Amino acid sequence: MMQFNFFLKLLKESFRDLIPIVVVILFFQLAIIQAVPEGWVSTAIGLCIVGVGLAIFLQGLEIGIFPVGEGLARDFAKHGTMLWVLFFGFLIGFGTTIAEPALAVIADKAASISSGRIDATILRMVVAGSVGFAIFLGVFRIYKGHPIHYYIITGYLLVVSVTFFAPQEIIGLAYDLGGVTTSTVTVPLVAALGIGLASTIKGRNPVIDGFGLIAFASLTPMIFVQIYGIAVYNLVDAKDVVGVVVEATVSSNTTISISSVLSGIASVVKDVAPILFIILFFQYAVLKKKIDNIKTVFLGFGLVIIGLYAFILGLEMGLFSLGETMAYQLTKSDSVMMIYAFAFAIGFSTTMAEPALMAIAKKAKDISDGKINDFALRLFVAAGVAIGIALGAFRIVDGGHIHYYIIVGYLTVIILTFIAPKYIIPIAYDSGGVTTSTVTVPLVAALGIGLATNIEGRSPLIDGFGLIAFASLFPMITVMIYGILTEKFGVKSDTQIEEEELLKDTLIDAENMDLATVNIDGSHVRHSLSLEFSAVVIIVPVDKKLDAISAAHKAGASGVTVLRADGIGLEEMDNFFRTSFEANDTLLLFLLPKYLVNEVIKSIIHSLHLTTSGKGVAFAFPLTHMKGISLSKEDIFKEEAYQVNLNKEEPMSCVGDDLDSEPHDSNKEPSKSK
Repeated sequence: MMQFNFFLKLLKESFRDLIPIVVVILFFQLAIIQAVPEGWVSTAIGLCIVGVGLAIFLQGLEIGIFPVGEGLARDFAKHGTMLWVLFFGFLIGFGTTIAEPALAVIADKAASISSGRIDATILRMVVAGSVGFAIFLGVFRIYKGHPIHYYIITGYLLVVSVTFFAPQEIIGLAYDLGGVTTSTVTVPLVAALGIGLASTIKGRNPVIDGFGLIAFASLTPMIFVQIYGIAVYNLVDAKDVVGVVVEATVSSNTTISISSVLSGIASVVKDVAPILFIILFFQYAVLKKKIDNIKTVFLGFGLVIIGLYAFILGLEMGLFSLGETMAYQLTKSDSVMMIYAFAFAIGFSTTMAEPALMAIAKKAKDISDGKINDFALRLFVAAGVAIGIALGAFRIVDGGHIHYYIIVGYLTVIILTFIAPKYIIPIAYDSGGVTTSTVTVPLVAALGIGLATNIEGRSPLIDGFGLIAFASLFPMITVMIYGILTEKFGVKSDTQIEEEELLKDTLIDAENMDLATVNIDGSHVRHSLSLEFSAVVIIVPVDKKLDAISAAHKAGASGVTVLRADGIGLEEMDNFFRTSFEANDTLLLFLLPKYLVNEVIKSIIHSLHLTTSGKGVAFAFPLTHMKGISLSKEDIFKEEAYQVNLNKEEPMSCVGDDLDSEPHDSNKEPSKSK
């Protein structure tokens, strides 16, 4: 019953993700074009199948692939050697990309309009191999701690360099495939691997080092596919592409039969099998651990297969034909501004509802301690996608070469990389990869092909692809701008806000003897707060004075009072009247918030070996009526937090806690403590 309720929740979310697309299409179809599209019944059924298929697919991921895959990522991050983790990263990248439904749709579309030159299966293998290499390289970067922008900038230079040698027919497709590879299947597993590694490896920051794998997975396919295009168009004989006639609506209505259903399911099984084999191999052969709930896991894989097939079938029936039809109708309108408005609206609405983006935005907010607002991040990403698709539509209408636009975009990204705050850069790079979803890609690709088909002088193969590339590029720019703005306007993390709120409403009441009156950050601003203090006294030889002060400073002590300490040893107490006092010791007095006491004493006794071979005495006692001490806002915040945690940890007293005690006798006199 619980799984059924979960499926209903996913079904609701799937149709919620489709609603923005439907609203935009209905508005433009009825208000602007003012015509009911042909075959709207088939399109509506196709959209319903897409929603149901996506829900089944996601439930399969949740109960089958994700638990096992994320568990593997955590285990490798904690216990795996670097070589095995690199190999695991490559195979995960390869396996999830092969199973990516949007990639299958785009590869089939590219093969159908390339006049036989591009083979859909080989193209998918090339893309999957490039993503595997990207994850391999990204994991290596996390282990070594290299700054991500060096890799990304080098990758951009390679993309641009190869572009000048690649045939025109492959450039737009290659750029698009960089955005297609990271979607529903890939993003959660890859993000879990990166953040898990960065959280486990000493010296790595989950925000700066954990993100970035998705950016790598978006970049390398552009290079590999262009190299594949160079080989295909120079070595493979094919029909003359110029002579191929493409109809106004490239997609035709899909006919459903028993043989087509069986063939489609078999094809999906072939695509999903690599992920299953990878997980089983690493689980049993490498980690040597059993999979919990093995039946549920296999049920999940079965649901993934059924959901993927339904999803692809629904796309063929619905979104592709609809997108191309609308593109045809918009090109026949009098105003090209309607084309740009439609492209902008589709880009913005679909991105705001993108599940993968929601997951990444929430993760970014959690890891950044709230400094990154998840809704604001989604807003800037959606604006970037909308601007990108609108500009991509302008390029098709105008007839400009795509690589000039991309080169300028990359240069802008590189410039912003050196201006934006470090914590936002990996998230910005990743944002370009999570914007192109399994729902968005087919519609955007259909729009591009439809425009290029119906505008005179444009080629579907040369000009039709590229919109997805624009949709992946511009979010990087807008997210970096968001990071720059957060710094400019002084946006604070949750911890910083709590520190400031802590002092906002406190009373300046120096006469209240129950409160400690402190100066904030050494200034003249004074507050009276309910804080607990202790005095830490350290008596050590004079020559150890600086060592003791240094050890206390490392533990957090910010001030000390140094006094001369004259003393007499026990063996001389019987004749102390004739003993001359010598200043051979130093007394160090630290007035500290209670949360620092243990750490300061530990640091001093370990540094000066007071409990083993060293000489000296350390002790502490509580203080009351503290007035006039200087503390930082951070000290005050930490002391408040310490007291709260201390109160939570104190056990509640109750009768009968001692299980070995005798039964309580109300007539028996209570025992007196000795």
